[in-house]
Amino acid sequence: MAHIQLPEELPGIRGLMAFRPYTAKPLNALAEALLRIDEGLLKGERELIATFVSYLNDCFFCQSIHGAVAQYYYPDSEIVQQVKTDYLSAPISDKMKALLTIAKSVQQGGKHVTEEQISQAKDAGATDLEIHDTVLIAAAFCMFNRYVDGLGTFAPNSPELYQQRAKRIAEETGYQYSVPQ
Repeated sequence: MAHIQLPEELPGIRGLMAFRPYTAKPLNALAEALLRIDEGLLKGERELIATFVSYLNDCFFCQSIHGAVAQYYYPDSEIVQQVKTDYLSAPISDKMKALLTIAKSVQQGGKHVTEEQISQAKDAGATDLEIHDTVLIAAAFCMFNRYVDGLGTFAPNSPELYQQRAKRIAEETGYQYSVPQ
């Protein structure tokens, strides 16, 4: 049960955004800017970073919805589960492994990112833009995860619900869905 009175039909961050539309607008804009472009990192890679950080933070709602969106972009694989289980042995590029290592360090605390990790990412082909966006996605998802869990929002345990929502996010609304006033 949520710590504050939220719309019962809206899980996770969606209920929080309906509760506080004033803050929903910039949060949605941030998610849209971080996750919905194919500049540098692809959308699926961006969602994979968000999923991985949410998994490390044990935020069930965020890892479920962003995992479903990532899976939308990787439909023929179990990549999301493999990354969550052991990203270093997952069938992803060395560049993504290096970027996920950076994301993991950001999740632990920004000062945990090392020059060695940055060098490894660059040696694997990561650009400054991709490193920047990885750090910002990881940092933002630490905030989003703490927002969702800090207010005790509910998260349905229905993979189908997340898959339906993911399809809608990927194909129609993105993260600029309208928030009830």
